[in-house]
Amino acid sequence: QVQLVESGGGLVQAGGSLRLSCAASGRTFSSYAMGWFRQAPGKEREFVGYISRSGGYTYYADSVKGRFTISRDNAKNTVNLQLNTLKPEDTAVYYCAAGRDGSTWDYWGKGTLVTVSS
Repeated sequence: QVQLVESGGGLVQAGGSLRLSCAASGRTFSSYAMGWFRQAPGKEREFVGYISRSGGYTYYADSVKGRFTISRDNAKNTVNLQLNTLKPEDTAVYYCAAGRDGSTWDYWGKGTLVTVSS
């Protein structure tokens, strides 16, 4: 069982930056690929990106590529999402997730809200 808790959300102006963190419980954090997803008001949850178990590989949705960066610290059981050059359309609840292979996700956090004002 893995428990995930996101933090770092807030209100930011367009063009600004935020750093989200996701803290994981348990001693098997390095066994999981970690993903970030988001859900905007009235829309379905969408994939943002993920990082491999070792941190050596990352993959991003086209909508955030070049602006968002995922990193992880396996010693601290944390994964981070750096959001730069934010746009109003990035407004959403951001969720982290843990999965064995990067394509299916077994555990989810409760999310943290990011609001980007124009």
